[in-house]
Amino acid sequence: MFVKSIMIPKHDTHTVQSSENVKKALECLEEHQIDGLPILDGENYDGIITRAGIYEEFFLSGKPKEEFLKETSVADIATHRDVFLEGSEMLENTLMTLRKFPLLAVVDQERRFLGAVTRYEVLKQFESAFGMNRPGVRIAFTSVETEGRIARLAEIAHQFHEHIISLVTFDETDKLVRRIVMKVEKKDNIDRFIKKLEEHGFRILNIHEDF
Repeated sequence: MFVKSIMIPKHDTHTVQSSENVKKALECLEEHQIDGLPILDGENYDGIITRAGIYEEFFLSGKPKEEFLKETSVADIATHRDVFLEGSEMLENTLMTLRKFPLLAVVDQERRFLGAVTRYEVLKQFESAFGMNRPGVRIAFTSVETEGRIARLAEIAHQFHEHIISLVTFDETDKLVRRIVMKVEKKDNIDRFIKKLEEHGFRILNIHEDF
């Protein structure tokens, strides 16, 4: 999945112009209950301002609160001016940056602001990958890393008419054993399905029903 597939477009993104003061930015953050805002210079991207960043800069400034809020421009404390996305990046490659930061801007080749990708939206995609928002039975198991094991798993699921909600694998660098987590809709034949998996060498680690 690419970054552009979960980008919040410009017209739906809250932004602040670089000439605005910090008070204006903080009011916008509070009003919309968000943690960060892209800063624009006209149409061009000029950095990010965050709630945490405002509090830190105020603490370090030593200025009275109202003076700091009114006399400090957002451009003065902007961060991530040269950290942005272009939309063609793989979603998983943004994880390390968004792990400690609430959003990243998406820009074109001229640095014109196109939209933003938020940590919240990325986490929602991983929730979807694990089928967290749908009830079902989550089965964790291991399998010897040999050619055709995922295909064999799909064949068994098809034999039992299982509706697979999600399928995630781990340990891609392990040459011997791979962990797999599969979530299926709850059906009366779940015990027979699990027994069939075990007969074909899939070692069951855990079974949990999500409501």
